[in-house]
Amino acid sequence: MPEPSANALFTSVASANVASADILDRFRQGDLDAFESLFREHQRPVYGWILRMVRNTAVADDLTVETFWRIYRAHARFQPAHPFAPWARTIATRVALDWLRAQRPAGEQDSEVADLAAPPAADPGIAAEIRRKTAQALARLPPRLRIAAVLALVEEQPHSEIAAALGISVGAVKLRVFRAVRLLRKDLERQGITP
Repeated sequence: MPEPSANALFTSVASANVASADILDRFRQGDLDAFESLFREHQRPVYGWILRMVRNTAVADDLTVETFWRIYRAHARFQPAHPFAPWARTIATRVALDWLRAQRPAGEQDSEVADLAAPPAADPGIAAEIRRKTAQALARLPPRLRIAAVLALVEEQPHSEIAAALGISVGAVKLRVFRAVRLLRKDLERQGITP
């Protein structure tokens, strides 16, 4: 079977971009079929992004639905010349941040937050206690610092991607992560844990 020529590859990529551009244009005009197509294509990445921030699968499911509801309502503000994924990720970040701000006090957080990694300890009970206290300290952070810390430190997302999703500069992301780490250390020291 002969190799496709560079021109044939370029033509197929260009036609795929035209189809994408057409879907984005139709979405901007409020076409429900175009929205459904974008939903099918972007649902998993948006869900994954939200899950990284809220650390709870059931909540991530609900917030994904809320995100796409907001995306649909904002269809007229979408600029088809720009990629859809970063725009959707920005909306998802705002939805997650709204949810985090509305949560009950940190001491009552769900146990799924306790799945954060902790350094190995000789005693599994001590390791579990360190994970629990770390999760509580993380949950007590202000939501804007918590999101930056979780995405940068736990999920190891690039600062540029976090900055784009939060609508801030890379320097601001670094500052938020720095402040979050400083507050986490202070909180853990108050709880008798030396980070």
